[in-house]
Amino acid sequence: MRISRFAVPELTDVPEDVRNRILGVQEKAGFVPNVFLMLAHRPAEFRAFFDYHDALMEKDEGLTKAEREMIVVATSGANACLYCVVAHGAVLRIRARDPLIADQLATNYRKANVTERQRAMLDFAMKLSVNGGAIEDADVDALKAHGFDDDAIWDIGAITAFFSMSNRLVHLTGTPPNEPFYLMGRVPKAK
Repeated sequence: MRISRFAVPELTDVPEDVRNRILGVQEKAGFVPNVFLMLAHRPAEFRAFFDYHDALMEKDEGLTKAEREMIVVATSGANACLYCVVAHGAVLRIRARDPLIADQLATNYRKANVTERQRAMLDFAMKLSVNGGAIEDADVDALKAHGFDDDAIWDIGAITAFFSMSNRLVHLTGTPPNEPFYLMGRVPKAK
């Protein structure tokens, strides 16, 4: 299966820090997500991409890790990014401990089983993703009314923006999701 329309280097040919990061993910997940291989041919961009990804997605302040993934799945669905819907849907199912939530969010977040606070978060993220120029103070005020502080609102916007870029990179490269992502969080792990 082709991972990218562009060159995908052998692991032995990438800088050591990039290779070590890829091997660390492989050890944890049991496979190498295709996006790591797709980005590996541009090491400086690989580093910047994953450093920013981790800064946004690996903290639990203001938003839970599951809520962060909700934003990715809902906006990636609106952006028709199969890779991000499938890969982050798997992470969301695991983090939310809910085998149904990712499909609901990717298809129609307004019908998903989420809290009113989470729906407000997703309303904002979707508006920013599909009609960002229409964001106004009232949209930010609506988030504040649901208890989001400035840092959490920034995170909602930054996650939305970052994954809009990620969606477009996947569109550019034609990178498909790895098959293991489809079942993650749906069926119990083999022991």
